Amino acid sequence: MSVHQVYPEKYQKLLNKKSQWLREQLAEFKPPQLEVFASTDKHFRQRAEFKIWHEGDKANYAMYAKGEYKKTYIIDRFDIGSELINQLMQKLLPELNNNETLKRKLFQVEFLTGQSGDALITLIYHRPLDDDWEQAATALQTRLNTAIIGRSRKQKRVLKRDHIIETLNINDRQYQYQQVESSFTQPNAGICEKMIEWATSCCANSPGDLLELYCGNGNFTIPLASLFDKVLATEISKTSVNSAQVNFGLNQQENIIIARMSAEELSQAMDGVREFRRLRDINLTQYDFSTVLVDPPRAGLDKHTEEMVCRFDQILYVSCNPQTLQQNLRHITKTHRIERLAFFDQFPYTDHIETGVWLKRKS
Repeated sequence: MSVHQVYPEKYQKLLNKKSQWLREQLAEFKPPQLEVFASTDKHFRQRAEFKIWHEGDKANYAMYAKGEYKKTYIIDRFDIGSELINQLMQKLLPELNNNETLKRKLFQVEFLTGQSGDALITLIYHRPLDDDWEQAATALQTRLNTAIIGRSRKQKRVLKRDHIIETLNINDRQYQYQQVESSFTQPNAGICEKMIEWATSCCANSPGDLLELYCGNGNFTIPLASLFDKVLATEISKTSVNSAQVNFGLNQQENIIIARMSAEELSQAMDGVREFRRLRDINLTQYDFSTVLVDPPRAGLDKHTEEMVCRFDQILYVSCNPQTLQQNLRHITKTHRIERLAFFDQFPYTDHIETGVWLKRKS
């Protein structure tokens, strides 16, 4: 398959193959029927990055194919990218090739777009960025009507802003999210909406309070907050914590408190192993937690956090790695049963699988 083209006629077959693999991977837990959430078959990615390949006086977009990282493919479109990314690609490249100040030693371009229509372009260089660059980039920003950032080693020039405002439609309500350049966001906005709707359906009628680990910019936190009395969320990334605070305000959610700490540290605090200054204004004993949401990195849950989540009556586990999910479930299912299991095709045409598991304590 081409590095930039997609073949929609193959999508359903690939989706079925991944779904069956996940069923077999988790069969040992005897889960209920797998819920499968398909993506659109093209224009589903809201983020993209491209190498800039210079041939003579001309700059081109380029990519590497999987397993062929020494072979460069020149591209002129990106079918899995949003329609807005493709529009901006076509507008940007002639501008770069017509301006030596913008083109010289440019080696990468990144696009961040939203369903909202907002967009941000990052130009990354192998040279310091001076005032001449900023003047040229500012003029380009005006012509494209798109925010631009310049980066080089130990340098970042923000001309207008370093983020977009995305809009997600969840259960017939619109939510707004600040998404910051170079920080983590879900790349497939349509699937992200389906993931959040699924999570809210799992947590409907849940009593008490919610604990969320690895909350990012509040992607799940904000729509789930209305289902609980109070929410305590944790996140280690300072950029994501700051965005989450902005997003709580954008969506007028006042029952959420966020602590900048890792899941491992929160587990230690709840066990009384350590005291943390970052929790000095948060009284953990005032929470009546019924549910925990975890969305860990590919490494899954560490042993301490794995033990801690088993104390909750309800566990919502969102996983980007079925192998580490399987390892964690071997422990968690000693005390909890799987009520619902879902596959979200966040990355069509790849082997990547995003999974949702809803568990309740065994009676």
